[in-house]
Amino acid sequence: MDEENVTDKEELLPKRGAMSVVWKYFGFKKSDVDQTTIICKCCWAKVVAAGGNTSNLLHHLRHKHVLEYEECMKLRSASSSTSAGNDKVGTATQNATQTSLKDAFTKGTAYDKKSKRWNDITNAITFHLAKDMVPLNTVEKVGFMIKVLDPRYVLPSRNYFSRTAIPNLYQKHRAKVEADLATVRHFSATTDLWSSRSMEPYLSLTVHFISDDWVLHSHCLQTSFFPDDHTGELLAAGLQEALDSWGLSEHRLVAITTDSGANIIKAIELNNWTRLQCFGHRLHLAIERTMKDDRIQRAVGVCKKIVAAFSYSWKKRRDLAKVQDELGLPKHQLTTETPTRWGSRQMMIQRVLEQERAINQVLTADKKSRHLILRWQDVEVLEAVNKVLSPLQDFTDALSGEHYVSVSYVKPVLHLFNTTILAEEDDNTELARDVKRNILAYLNEKYSDAHTDDLLDIASFLDPRFRTTYTKKENVEHAISRAVEEIKSLKDQQQDPLPGPSGAAAAAAGPVAPPEEKRKKSLSSFFKKQSTSSMGCSGETLSEEENIKMKLRAYLQTTEVDSDADPLQWWRCYQANFPVLQN
Repeated sequence: MDEENVTDKEELLPKRGAMSVVWKYFGFKKSDVDQTTIICKCCWAKVVAAGGNTSNLLHHLRHKHVLEYEECMKLRSASSSTSAGNDKVGTATQNATQTSLKDAFTKGTAYDKKSKRWNDITNAITFHLAKDMVPLNTVEKVGFMIKVLDPRYVLPSRNYFSRTAIPNLYQKHRAKVEADLATVRHFSATTDLWSSRSMEPYLSLTVHFISDDWVLHSHCLQTSFFPDDHTGELLAAGLQEALDSWGLSEHRLVAITTDSGANIIKAIELNNWTRLQCFGHRLHLAIERTMKDDRIQRAVGVCKKIVAAFSYSWKKRRDLAKVQDELGLPKHQLTTETPTRWGSRQMMIQRVLEQERAINQVLTADKKSRHLILRWQDVEVLEAVNKVLSPLQDFTDALSGEHYVSVSYVKPVLHLFNTTILAEEDDNTELARDVKRNILAYLNEKYSDAHTDDLLDIASFLDPRFRTTYTKKENVEHAISRAVEEIKSLKDQQQDPLPGPSGAAAAAAGPVAPPEEKRKKSLSSFFKKQSTSSMGCSGETLSEEENIKMKLRAYLQTTEVDSDADPLQWWRCYQANFPVLQN
């Protein structure tokens, strides 16, 4: 006898006004229409209980299942006490407190795997495993508390999540992303090569685009295992295959952002795509080149040894905490650096300078560690480096965001570096001046390429916060001419209809809007094409190029926009004023 052949559904239970707690351990055979075959849920033995009598049931529990019998007696005693107290209140209250037959059996019944509740919980666990990248064996661990949260839920095995639930979630999400990409006319991308903790290589590709309602979207399309040699030819083919698998045409790719690896640069050149170098990576390389100064390397080397000494000694960390209390210093632990993140080295330097007095006091008390105490020359070097690099940390974080427009910031940031942030000051030490000069020289050289400069000029030009503010005066007319060419080229591309979504993507995209009702023309409608948008001051009709230039100049003359404003929201509000430019 197995559990599937036993039921406790209400329609198969005896019609009783109140139920004894003993029925918690028994059920009926599904095939027994007369409800006379009582099955023990503990051992699946048949017990005779004519007319719903519970004497034989209690006798069976007492002799066969001692623990369940003792539990049953406790429950009966508690129920009797409750009933006795309720008798004083009245019959109505007594009936209200008694557990119904349906409720008692429902509490011990597992959810049907087709029920909404079971699917909701399973989908939530699947999303948790996928989104938070939790190991699949989490569902098999003793501490997984789903049984406490809902005892009626039967948790599937890890194989169900790996072979069914997560693949289904992927297909569902992929259909949604495909529906979004099916209507995209232009997009940009970022790509990079990664290594897992087990040093397995992966190639990632993320696309970015602006929707029709002026919202910036980003989708990581893949992080695929890439065991082949990382040559330019193979990377180029891999990126092509990635775009093709998502139905994205490379002709609609505006630009792709990469690091400065020779192989990825060659791959982009082979595909004949427009490449934009990652500003954060360029800044990292500029700072790394500057850090090769002998004075800086020695001071940073001492910092690393100090951090290592405290990291491997719990006694030193304990003493450091005591000294921090005595000196009133923040209770911060020392931080180490990550070689591929210049900001981590900067944080290490800041923390060592912040805790210098406490560190010196702890190291002085230990004869074996006194040689690690910072010399005054090292402190001066670290303070100079910290003063120069601290302001740059915020720019690295800001330009690494993907939820807002960042490419139009590159030119303004470079201008700010040259005129303010990295400009030499009278109180700067010679080392600080060298650091500033070296960083600026590297960045200005890398962004002096004519093709990159044009791309950044156009990006700033179309940002209403900047426009031509950070474009050289001699390049303004060139930027306008370049914008005219781009607009005319985009208009030609828009004449070709986009390939419509198919399958799941079409379903996710929703129904097609019905055609607008044809309206009767008014007299003024005949003069719309002859408005000032396409006519000069003397009334002659302007050419397409002249009309676009006039709109561009009108755009440049609009009111100034606050630097905190969202450029996409600005275009959303003013797109009716500049229909030629909005695409």
